[in-house]
Amino acid sequence: MAAPALPPLPPQLKSIQHHLRTAQELDKREPVVAYYCRLYAMQTGMKIDSKTPECRKFLSKLMDQLEAMKKQFGDNEAITQEIVGSAHVENYALKMFLYADNEDRAGQFHKNMIKSFYTASLLIDVLTVFGELSEENAQHRKYARWKAAYIHNCLKNGETPQPGPIGMEGESFDAERDEAGSSSVHSGTTQPSSSSTYEANNIPTSNYTGIHIPPGAHAPANTPAEVPHNTGVTSNTIQPAPQNIPLVDPSLYSAQSAGEVRLTPEDFARAQKYCKYAGSALQYEDVSTAVQNLQKALKLLITGRE
Repeated sequence: MAAPALPPLPPQLKSIQHHLRTAQELDKREPVVAYYCRLYAMQTGMKIDSKTPECRKFLSKLMDQLEAMKKQFGDNEAITQEIVGSAHVENYALKMFLYADNEDRAGQFHKNMIKSFYTASLLIDVLTVFGELSEENAQHRKYARWKAAYIHNCLKNGETPQPGPIGMEGESFDAERDEAGSSSVHSGTTQPSSSSTYEANNIPTSNYTGIHIPPGAHAPANTPAEVPHNTGVTSNTIQPAPQNIPLVDPSLYSAQSAGEVRLTPEDFARAQKYCKYAGSALQYEDVSTAVQNLQKALKLLITGRE
């Protein structure tokens, strides 16, 4: 079922055009992520301008799209349960980030990698619909957006980028992403503007040599389906490093609750989140992080304490 077409994007709402474009690109491959991209765009657009006629009309049509998607995917728990949706979007954002980071560290610089870094930063924006970003995700967003700008500008100027985390400097990135192989939005939700750039002065100049990369960054990442290798360059396969698997806490085998444990809805939500984090870690072959999070969930459910 095709989502209702949107009218042209009003200039006042220009800042949400890239999230809408990402939603359209992911409609067939990742409809859940596409849904939350539109939800983010709706919430952000409402804060910017919901009163002028053109903005009100646009946001009304966008709301219709969201309602149509909600009906279409109403049996998907990633749509009906925020905690599942949050984990789903976060996993996909990290998948994009890890693909780009692995390419970067291998010295394989190309447009698809730039686009992956930039798209990862947009999807981390989307995570704010579920609440405040974790410090780690906020750091990943800054790094991904800066890396996209840095590599884009190096290639445009005929320079060879330096792979991996390095000291950040001010960069601006062509947010229209024409240089990243992106086409314009077919439904008329965006109107290309050559002056639309990401200003990196929002990113503090700092040294990123110590940035924490998510679990599995140096294991073979699952390359996102929408990022084809058409660069003519073959990356070297990166072998996963041996992992130190933590011992299972023996106290969990004999743990008993002190009387009747009354778990609150917040306790169940935290336990669910630990399980989702464990699933995310396993997706990136990080057994250690998976074990740690599963133990946290088990301890919380048995004792009512973390």
